[in-house]
Amino acid sequence: MASRAENEAMRHAIALAAFGLGTTSPNPVMGCVILDSQERVVGEGFHAYAGGPHAEIVALAHAGERAKNGTAVVTLESCDSVGQTGPCTRALIQAGVRRVVIAVSDPNPLAGHGAATLRDAGIQVEQGVREEEAAAGNVAWLTAVRRGWPYVTWRVASTLDGRTAAVDNSSEWITSEAARIDVHQLRGEADAIIIGVGTVLADNPRLTVRNVRDGSLAIRQSLRVVVDGDGETPDDARVRDGLAETWIATAAEVGTGPDGLVDLRALLRGLYQRGVRAALLEGGPTLAAGFLSAGLVDRVIGYMAPKLLGAGRPSLSGKELSNGVGVGILREPIDLEFTEITLVGPDIRYTAVPRYPARVPEPSLTAQLTPQVPKKADISAEERASSDIMRGVPIRGGSTKEKGED
Repeated sequence: MASRAENEAMRHAIALAAFGLGTTSPNPVMGCVILDSQERVVGEGFHAYAGGPHAEIVALAHAGERAKNGTAVVTLESCDSVGQTGPCTRALIQAGVRRVVIAVSDPNPLAGHGAATLRDAGIQVEQGVREEEAAAGNVAWLTAVRRGWPYVTWRVASTLDGRTAAVDNSSEWITSEAARIDVHQLRGEADAIIIGVGTVLADNPRLTVRNVRDGSLAIRQSLRVVVDGDGETPDDARVRDGLAETWIATAAEVGTGPDGLVDLRALLRGLYQRGVRAALLEGGPTLAAGFLSAGLVDRVIGYMAPKLLGAGRPSLSGKELSNGVGVGILREPIDLEFTEITLVGPDIRYTAVPRYPARVPEPSLTAQLTPQVPKKADISAEERASSDIMRGVPIRGGSTKEKGED
């Protein structure tokens, strides 16, 4: 059983791990605290960016000789494979720690078995300490690795009567400035932002990530994905401005379903192959309904502004095809379980998890793509994303109106 000091160290390690949110994909976020033989904290660290030192390496360097006969407290089972960095199990063994306390076991078969390697080296291993809390902090990566496609968050903003824009599609903001700031933090934690070509044609957004401190362009940008069935994205669209990598959709590239439209599951699997573990859906009402009807939304982060429009663009919509197949049509109600409700400025922000019916229809959805693999940018300590995106009650979310959005 973990001691009180180890439990406290794990709580701190989970907090440290959050500093890597948005910058570690395709790796998980991870935190580590080193206790000496008297259970005093002598080292700490987190995984800051893909290709950089893992949390254990940073914490061991901080602890130095004081790690010998001590305890390493880690939020995720230490890796036992050689990738861009060496196996952390070897580093722990060489440092002479006598005990390792783990929150969550690694589901990745290529990197797992770390606990067994440590035990074989004579190190005591305790697993499952604050497991639920640590898993919530890594929910996107854990979910994506276990099933092979990204964790999808639908970000929606509307009036109290469910409208996302006025009838005339005017560019007036619906939610507050506080909500619009939050959306950039949410974007910064996502590996990809997904919209439909209808949003490009109607609103021409940039989909870039801005620094929440001063509004400048963030160093690390998410991959911009446009679901574009007929290749209608204009050459001068803002998503083609070169400020971030962009993937425009073509049905021939991703594959289609019986209805001739792009299969969104294939789209998501393609994103996973490109290192995307957390995706943010910011598309219009038809694309959102399509993702929901296919059971592909893992979490909803919504904003409700204290306004009423009476008419205008709805949060969700769909259409029936001539062959009777529904595009973005919800055949049964989808229940949501609220995990957070709070105020951001004057707006209500809620986080909810969909509870899909037992049998979820899997229609192919409006989509189409042309891939350009995003490049990993080097990031400084100042640009690390620190947030609550995966703490169980997730992240902060979005703006409302997408028209001309930066």
